[in-house]
Amino acid sequence: MRDFLPFIIAGVASGVLYGLAATGLVLTYKTSGILNFAHGAIAAACAYAFYDLRTIQGLAWPAALALTLFVFAPALAMVLELVARQIAPAPVATSILATVGMLVAIQGVIARRYGLAPLAFPSFLSTGTFTVAGVRVGYDQLTIVAVSVVCAAALFGFFRFTSTGLQTRAVVDNPDLLDLTGRSPTRVRRLAWAIGCSFAGLSGILVATIVSLDLTFLTLLVVASFGAAAVGRFRNLGATFVAAIAIGVAGEIIKKYVPGNPVLAGIPASLPFLVLFGVLLLSPAGRFREREARRSPRRTWAVPRWLTAAVGLLGLVAVLAAPSIDGGRLPVYSNGAILVIVFVSLSLLVELSGQASLCQMSFAAVAATAFSHLTEGVGLPWLPACLLAALVVVPLGALLSIPAIRLSRLYLALATFGFAILVQQFAFFTGLMFGRSGIRSAPRPGILGLGTDRGFFYLCVGLAIASLLLAFVVARSRMGRLLTGMADSPLAMTAHGADIQITRVLVFCLSAFMAGIAGVLLISLTGSAAASGTTFGFQASLLLLVVLTISGRSPVASPVVAAFLLAVLPSFSTDPGFQTTQQIAFGTLAVLIAALRGMAGEYFKRAARTTAWRRQWSPVSDRSARRGSVAPQGLPSRPLEVHV
Repeated sequence: MRDFLPFIIAGVASGVLYGLAATGLVLTYKTSGILNFAHGAIAAACAYAFYDLRTIQGLAWPAALALTLFVFAPALAMVLELVARQIAPAPVATSILATVGMLVAIQGVIARRYGLAPLAFPSFLSTGTFTVAGVRVGYDQLTIVAVSVVCAAALFGFFRFTSTGLQTRAVVDNPDLLDLTGRSPTRVRRLAWAIGCSFAGLSGILVATIVSLDLTFLTLLVVASFGAAAVGRFRNLGATFVAAIAIGVAGEIIKKYVPGNPVLAGIPASLPFLVLFGVLLLSPAGRFREREARRSPRRTWAVPRWLTAAVGLLGLVAVLAAPSIDGGRLPVYSNGAILVIVFVSLSLLVELSGQASLCQMSFAAVAATAFSHLTEGVGLPWLPACLLAALVVVPLGALLSIPAIRLSRLYLALATFGFAILVQQFAFFTGLMFGRSGIRSAPRPGILGLGTDRGFFYLCVGLAIASLLLAFVVARSRMGRLLTGMADSPLAMTAHGADIQITRVLVFCLSAFMAGIAGVLLISLTGSAAASGTTFGFQASLLLLVVLTISGRSPVASPVVAAFLLAVLPSFSTDPGFQTTQQIAFGTLAVLIAALRGMAGEYFKRAARTTAWRRQWSPVSDRSARRGSVAPQGLPSRPLEVHV
């Protein structure tokens, strides 16, 4: 037992941090129905704000801590609550877009202000140690555990024994009834968001005292609290906190066996995401259901066919003439054509079938590394290796279709998010993918001049056009109609005898295959791919969703616009920080679009209710008209009255 005691102590210290962040996440979800994907980014933002106030501005750490937790975090909470209030009437996909967009925007602001390199974070906690049963324990570890436990106990007491806590619990069950008692549900939600963001900020600051100030690491570490929240079903605060401690202890104990077994090296960091993915995948069907908003009718504007054909023809001419006009940018244009394929694969899920996927670049990474094994290791030619590498990803798509069958949209997005982080944390540096070196190389095609920049550009453009044609055909086929109906109402499709489960599996497999083709082209474009780069990271998958959403809803035009914005447009700027500014703009636009969709949905619902009320009480309409009956043609709707 003494051999395990150091790992248990370290595990409790990390587990309470998971619990602190997870309770804040659960609190905001319980009161608003919005699962905040930006929870980790908020923790990182608070840690950087504390660093700025203390190290750069020179404030004493108590003042910097108070300003961060009681001014900066609540200010972020007010913005989040305002956005959450606007998107509440909208479908769940809109809430996913809003919080993912906020995550992207916050990360962009931090990267713009402080850079991406880790910063030294001077600890404000005591660095002394004391001995317990022969094990040296740091005072900083003891402080972290004590603060976290006290905060969790205070939150529990707040819910149980205060009137405001009871109102916070009541706003979840019936906000309208709470409003009738004279208590404002909006004010209660603001308080809950403020507490949740302050808990996230405190966990980020405490994590930064142990490790350096690293944007990606802080975001990942706090996002790891999603696993504990899943154990508590995103509702039970006590179960969430206990599960977080158990995950932290289990992860540290596994580290004891890592030196003798390198296979276990990635498990400690991946354990929270393994728990998240396992709980969502193995829980009984119907266990995780979000509170779905009433759906509003879609308002779409049909683009004239002649305009679409003209724009498509001009775009095709511009693409084919690009090598002659500016041949030096061919790699940039090739990258844009490859991203068209990625966006088409994502559009099939998001826009056509209404299922959010946050792991498209993980599919591309698996295919890219499989292609490297097949060409550099086995020695297969380029084309067979490309097809086989893309087919390798299809079973992963089928695996993720299982959560699509069992889970609703919100938890499906969370499952794909956990899968993307799991692949990055656990599989990237194994021999199956990038290996210990973290780099894989791959060739270009060696026939018909496709290995040159010009030839490879035409290959990428041809495959991009083929993917767009495939999306066009799927959208107008029976499968496309099934996917659209499934996005609007899966229950109605099932009631009409449609097998939507097979449709879900097919669309996930098709999307994974197309993302695999794009992954092969990406590694062939540069000749190599690195695990530590930003090409295949989970942030890239989040950015793809944001950019696709702000580019429109057309399954053909939107991928082209999104690829231009993400890949081609930055190449025309000489500002080294343009990509960071672009990321901020993308995230902000995504939040605004989500808020506008929510307000539009509420407007349409109110307009529909007003129209129904006017028809019901209109003096010119009779009872039969209000019942929906139609008078025979050529006859009046009511008997004629003759007055003599």
